[in-house]
Amino acid sequence: MNFPEKIKYTKSHEWISVDIFKSFVGITDYAQSELGEIVFVDVNTVGQIINKGEVFGSIEAVKTVSDLLMPVTGKIIEVNKNLEEHPEYVNEEPYGAGWLVLIEVIDRSEVKDLMNTAAYRSFVGK
Repeated sequence: MNFPEKIKYTKSHEWISVDIFKSFVGITDYAQSELGEIVFVDVNTVGQIINKGEVFGSIEAVKTVSDLLMPVTGKIIEVNKNLEEHPEYVNEEPYGAGWLVLIEVIDRSEVKDLMNTAAYRSFVGK
Protein backbone atom coordinates (compact mmCIF):
# COMPACT_ATOMS: atom_id res chain seq x y z
CA MET A 1 0.00 0.00 0.00
CA ASN A 2 1.31 3.42 -0.98
CA PHE A 3 1.35 6.39 1.45
CA PRO A 4 3.09 9.38 -0.19
CA GLU A 5 4.71 11.86 2.18
CA LYS A 6 4.02 15.15 0.39
CA ILE A 7 0.24 15.09 0.59
CA LYS A 8 -2.44 15.45 3.27
CA TYR A 9 -5.22 12.98 4.05
CA THR A 10 -8.82 13.07 5.28
CA LYS A 11 -10.73 10.65 7.48
CA SER A 12 -13.02 10.01 4.50
CA HIS A 13 -9.94 8.79 2.53
CA GLU A 14 -9.41 11.66 0.12
CA TRP A 15 -5.95 13.14 -0.42
CA ILE A 16 -4.83 16.61 -1.45
CA SER A 17 -1.50 17.81 -2.79
CA VAL A 18 -1.32 21.30 -1.35
CA ASP A 19 0.42 23.72 -3.70
CA ILE A 20 0.63 27.50 -3.70
CA PHE A 21 -1.91 28.06 -6.47
CA LYS A 22 -3.64 24.80 -7.39
CA SER A 23 -4.07 21.47 -5.63
CA PHE A 24 -4.94 18.01 -6.90
CA VAL A 25 -7.52 15.90 -5.03
CA GLY A 26 -8.09 12.16 -5.27
CA ILE A 27 -8.88 9.09 -3.20
CA THR A 28 -6.20 7.21 -1.34
CA ASP A 29 -4.64 3.90 -2.26
CA TYR A 30 -6.35 2.45 0.82
CA ALA A 31 -9.76 3.74 -0.37
CA GLN A 32 -9.43 2.38 -3.88
CA SER A 33 -8.38 -1.02 -2.52
CA GLU A 34 -11.42 -1.10 -0.24
CA LEU A 35 -13.80 -0.03 -3.01
CA GLY A 36 -12.51 -2.52 -5.55
CA GLU A 37 -12.66 -2.05 -9.31
CA ILE A 38 -13.61 1.55 -10.12
CA VAL A 39 -15.99 1.75 -13.08
CA PHE A 40 -17.17 5.40 -13.09
CA VAL A 41 -16.28 8.78 -11.61
CA ASP A 42 -19.02 11.43 -11.55
CA VAL A 43 -17.99 15.02 -10.87
CA ASN A 44 -20.19 17.78 -12.29
CA THR A 45 -19.17 20.62 -9.97
CA VAL A 46 -16.55 22.38 -12.14
CA GLY A 47 -16.52 26.11 -11.44
CA GLN A 48 -18.25 25.71 -8.08
CA ILE A 49 -16.85 26.49 -4.65
CA ILE A 50 -17.33 23.45 -2.45
CA ASN A 51 -16.94 23.76 1.32
CA LYS A 52 -14.72 21.45 3.33
CA GLY A 53 -16.53 18.15 3.98
CA GLU A 54 -19.19 18.71 1.31
CA VAL A 55 -19.85 16.30 -1.55
CA PHE A 56 -18.20 17.27 -4.84
CA GLY A 57 -19.02 14.09 -6.75
CA SER A 58 -19.22 10.33 -6.50
CA ILE A 59 -17.18 7.30 -7.41
CA GLU A 60 -18.70 4.01 -8.51
CA ALA A 61 -17.09 0.64 -8.05
CA VAL A 62 -18.44 -2.73 -9.13
CA LYS A 63 -19.94 -3.29 -5.67
CA THR A 64 -20.77 0.22 -4.39
CA VAL A 65 -21.10 3.97 -4.96
CA SER A 66 -19.38 6.42 -2.61
CA ASP A 67 -19.59 10.17 -2.20
CA LEU A 68 -16.43 12.22 -2.70
CA LEU A 69 -15.89 14.83 0.01
CA MET A 70 -13.87 18.01 -0.39
CA PRO A 71 -10.80 17.98 1.91
CA VAL A 72 -10.68 21.81 2.16
CA THR A 73 -12.88 24.60 0.87
CA GLY A 74 -11.98 25.10 -2.77
CA LYS A 75 -13.12 26.00 -6.25
CA ILE A 76 -13.08 23.09 -8.69
CA ILE A 77 -11.06 24.18 -11.69
CA GLU A 78 -10.81 20.94 -13.63
CA VAL A 79 -11.97 17.32 -13.61
CA ASN A 80 -9.60 14.58 -14.78
CA LYS A 81 -11.15 13.91 -18.20
CA ASN A 82 -8.99 10.80 -18.67
CA LEU A 83 -11.16 9.03 -16.11
CA GLU A 84 -14.17 9.14 -18.46
CA GLU A 85 -12.60 6.40 -20.59
CA HIS A 86 -10.15 5.04 -18.03
CA PRO A 87 -11.70 4.99 -14.53
CA GLU A 88 -9.27 2.16 -13.72
CA TYR A 89 -6.54 4.81 -13.38
CA VAL A 90 -7.94 5.44 -9.89
CA ASN A 91 -7.08 1.84 -8.98
CA GLU A 92 -3.78 1.74 -10.84
CA GLU A 93 -2.35 5.18 -9.94
CA PRO A 94 -4.47 6.88 -7.24
CA TYR A 95 -1.78 9.54 -6.61
CA GLY A 96 -0.86 10.00 -10.28
CA ALA A 97 -3.00 9.48 -13.38
CA GLY A 98 -5.99 8.67 -11.12
CA TRP A 99 -6.34 12.15 -9.59
CA LEU A 100 -9.97 13.34 -9.57
CA VAL A 101 -10.09 17.14 -9.55
CA LEU A 102 -7.82 20.17 -9.61
CA ILE A 103 -8.90 22.90 -7.20
CA GLU A 104 -8.02 26.39 -6.11
CA VAL A 105 -7.83 26.26 -2.31
CA ILE A 106 -9.99 29.02 -0.81
CA ASP A 107 -9.15 28.61 2.89
CA ARG A 108 -5.55 27.48 3.38
CA SER A 109 -6.00 27.41 7.16
CA GLU A 110 -8.11 24.24 6.78
CA VAL A 111 -5.05 22.29 5.62
CA LYS A 112 -3.74 22.14 9.20
CA ASP A 113 -6.74 19.99 10.17
CA LEU A 114 -5.78 17.25 7.71
CA MET A 115 -3.66 14.21 8.55
CA ASN A 116 -0.03 13.79 7.59
CA THR A 117 1.20 10.43 6.30
CA ALA A 118 2.03 8.96 9.72
CA ALA A 119 -1.35 9.94 11.14
CA TYR A 120 -3.20 8.50 8.16
CA ARG A 121 -1.27 5.22 8.27
CA SER A 122 -2.19 4.91 11.93
CA PHE A 123 -5.82 5.82 11.15
CA VAL A 124 -6.15 2.97 8.63
CA GLY A 125 -4.09 0.57 10.74
CA LYS A 126 -1.18 0.11 8.31
